[in-house]
Amino acid sequence: ANGYYYSRWAKCIWSSHDLSDMVFVDNYIFNKDVYIQFNSTVGEYVGYTEHGVYNAKNWNNNPGQLQQERAQVEAYCKHNAEIDQSTITDKS
Repeated sequence: ANGYYYSRWAKCIWSSHDLSDMVFVDNYIFNKDVYIQFNSTVGEYVGYTEHGVYNAKNWNNNPGQLQQERAQVEAYCKHNAEIDQSTITDKS
């Protein structure tokens, strides 16, 4: 079990029924520490370590990559939230 651990957690956060306040957060994690994060409210990557700052700078200079991450609010978050809400509403 000794070694390095890399993971990536993407999550969608919202509090209103109309999903207007939805935020997409994409965390890149190394050994339990977030080293770089994309937050749709900020609209770009933010680095939290030296390596994360380096990657954030490079990734923020790639318009295609930023556009793809920004699109996740609609493509991933809202799509799945609408399915979840309709499933809950249908069972009421």
